[in-house]
Amino acid sequence: MPYLFLSPSTQEFNPYVTTQNEEYWMNLLADRMEPYLLASGIGFTRNDPDQNAAAAIRQSNAGTYDFHLALHSNAAPPEKSGQFRGVDFYYYPSSAQGLRMAEILTEEIRKIYPLPELVQPRPTTLIGEVRRTKAPSVLAELGYHDNPEDAQWIEDNLDRIAQALVRGVCEYFGVPFIEPSPVQKGIVTVSWGSLNIRDLPDLNAAVLTSAPGGAELTVYGVSGNWYSVSYRGIVGYASTAFVVLQ
Repeated sequence: MPYLFLSPSTQEFNPYVTTQNEEYWMNLLADRMEPYLLASGIGFTRNDPDQNAAAAIRQSNAGTYDFHLALHSNAAPPEKSGQFRGVDFYYYPSSAQGLRMAEILTEEIRKIYPLPELVQPRPTTLIGEVRRTKAPSVLAELGYHDNPEDAQWIEDNLDRIAQALVRGVCEYFGVPFIEPSPVQKGIVTVSWGSLNIRDLPDLNAAVLTSAPGGAELTVYGVSGNWYSVSYRGIVGYASTAFVVLQ
């Protein structure tokens, strides 16, 4: 299964011109992303909000992740405070994977940001969460929190932004975007062997693990004949024919 390191800002010292701060809003955004990621069969780990960016980089590099996505909002220099708007997706210049994710996310956010011409992918060698992560990475600056219009756009559109970001992540990983359903318990009903939990909703996809008859799964969403599920901490897809919802 695709596995994402999700790193919302820990910068509580960056106030929004409206209310609260960057850490608060970016962690709320990550909260909104979680159900869409799970429903779409994408596993993830989040950074520790009580630590700094350097700790997030160490945490990410200590694991095996397919991508590192950092969530931030921006601010203009003090002398130009409140004068800028726009969304930027930063990637490392030599990273083809980072560029591809940045371009995909740019296209998704352009669909919902009120000034789509101001949404851009941008190369950088200066940002630690782009330069120092083992996994390919993008750092999203999702508007200017010192600009009233941008700050309000973030606050009013958390779910739309979360959906757009996860749609982009799904496109990058080549998995379907699945709308989350109410989380339910599912019971495996095979009377022979075990039910395969697969990497993709496809009978030819790699098997991540197997669940015996009577095993309990957590079901997050459905796409065609497949449930997105987790079993013993592994997120993947299981055939609906052999799972009974409780």
